Amino acid sequence: MKRMMIVRVAGTALALCLLALGAMAQSKVGTTAAQFLGISVGPRAIAMGSAYVASNTDVTSLYWNPGAFQMTGKSQLMFSQTNWLVDTKFRWLGFMLNLGDDNAIGVSVTQLDYGEEEVTTVALPEGTGERWSAQDLSVGVSYNRRLTEFFSMGGTIKYIRQQIWNESASGFAFDLGLLFITDFNGLRLGASMTNFGSDLQLDGRDLLTRVDIDPANSGSNKALVGTLQTDPWAMPLTFRVGLAIEVVKEEMFTATLASDAVLPSDMEGTVNFGGEVGWNKMLFVRGGYKSIVRPDAANTEDGFSFGAGLHYAFEGYAGIGFDYAFTDFGAFGNLNTFALSIDF
Repeated sequence: MKRMMIVRVAGTALALCLLALGAMAQSKVGTTAAQFLGISVGPRAIAMGSAYVASNTDVTSLYWNPGAFQMTGKSQLMFSQTNWLVDTKFRWLGFMLNLGDDNAIGVSVTQLDYGEEEVTTVALPEGTGERWSAQDLSVGVSYNRRLTEFFSMGGTIKYIRQQIWNESASGFAFDLGLLFITDFNGLRLGASMTNFGSDLQLDGRDLLTRVDIDPANSGSNKALVGTLQTDPWAMPLTFRVGLAIEVVKEEMFTATLASDAVLPSDMEGTVNFGGEVGWNKMLFVRGGYKSIVRPDAANTEDGFSFGAGLHYAFEGYAGIGFDYAFTDFGAFGNLNTFALSIDF
């Protein structure tokens, strides 16, 4: 009876996600802020073509599906860095702690660092002596509960901040997710909704300006200070539904296939596909393709990715892992992602 109830809850949640996908099936490119929230996290997921919402293998589930990370059955700390576009750095730090058999908590920090440059003006083209910088930041706290041995749900609350020199915008967002493990060869079904939250609106001292509210009147006060008002921009709300299955599961050899359907609120929906082959739970080779099904596929730079991982468990102690992913990003060149993780 309880099993049937869980199945119905999972089916209802997935149906709502699919209805939302259909309702949002339109292109709104360039209509949201905080685009860094859509950058894929973790070399394992990236190498598998970002088909990861049904995965329950590492701490990056905090990003892909907060309903899955308790199912990993371990606690883990990971640091990942991607050499992102135009010499920027994308960094992610995640920590998850399993609390007994049914509960887990997690903390994650995401940063896109644009670096810094010297400030120049028309009068001082060689530089004013000042330097400007920009960065995006997200800090999340997650909770996941396993309701049965085959079903779990979880959520994340995130603080998000974007900053460019003296201007910044901040807000809060929520992620929700679930993972359902079926009886059919361990087939996993996952769904998530991420970045549901407040709008972001830039504010700062550089928006202050002197205003003459009555230019036609020579006696008016021309030293009044006003503020230039910027428009609010929505978060990049994203829905994901996906499947993952171990098509081969032997003592020394495993093979996993995964596929995700993804619909962001600011662009066309897409389908991602990936796979992983593992030997002795120690050596892994991965590959995938992003944006297989997309109406504007000819205009996207997403494509093929591959990578590898090496994990070693010390008997009676923590395990350590190193993962790498390579991504072909078309006209923008190649991207490289590295991660170091510790299991305990």
